Amino acid sequence: MAILQTSFFSRSLMRTVGFNAIIPIDKMMYPNKSIGTKKRTFKTLYLLTGLTMNHNDWLYGTRILNWAEEKGIAVIMPAGENKFYLDNEMTGDNHAEFLGTELVEATRQLFPLSDKREDTFIAGLSMGGYGAIRNGLKYYETFGYIAAMSSYLVIDSLVKTKKTYAYNEDKTFGDPAALIGSDKDPVALINNLLDSGADIPKMFISCGTEDWLVHANRKLSDFMKENCIEHVYIEEPGKHDWDFWDKHIYKVLEWLPN
Repeated sequence: MAILQTSFFSRSLMRTVGFNAIIPIDKMMYPNKSIGTKKRTFKTLYLLTGLTMNHNDWLYGTRILNWAEEKGIAVIMPAGENKFYLDNEMTGDNHAEFLGTELVEATRQLFPLSDKREDTFIAGLSMGGYGAIRNGLKYYETFGYIAAMSSYLVIDSLVKTKKTYAYNEDKTFGDPAALIGSDKDPVALINNLLDSGADIPKMFISCGTEDWLVHANRKLSDFMKENCIEHVYIEEPGKHDWDFWDKHIYKVLEWLPN
């Protein structure tokens, strides 16, 4: 198992950015036997963090390293910089373009990763859950599977309250009045894919019953049920914390086609 701290200059963000990578190139299959030197490509999970977190938190907060080795899957962990993985025309921070296009292209050049849609997954927690849903749907031709835990689904709140929250001071979401129906609205993205007959990524959504975000996550699942969209929804005891995410990232890895 190789663990790498990597940085490169991002055209989308116009600065050098870092990410962590788990690449299972030396997994031990049996005592005294490794996978050998035969060239192979890995299925890949792009794993997103939440507000106030960085690209190290998944490694410290969960057992993702052990489980990635167990499943033989590569994991790429970028930082979201509290920007919800969205593009911002005002600041020039194009986090969605970085995640959906540039990071995928760069990591495929750096590491032996599969370039197949069915082998490319995106997941996240909290803010990263929203980022995974939004960008998995936005870049549906790249990602075949989306997993979101305790997703920070804030569109309805922004529209209802018309408040400028701390994370929207630099217009991360733009004008709240224009959010519904935009490409920042997961429901609108799903409806657009339905209307076009596109292949919607398979989806996994989970949230703890003691999490204040559970109602928004349940609402999105109900919408998908009403529209016969294939997905898994898990709602069980748990809070908005690493105990829940540690448990559920394993559920995600079990769900993914490994």
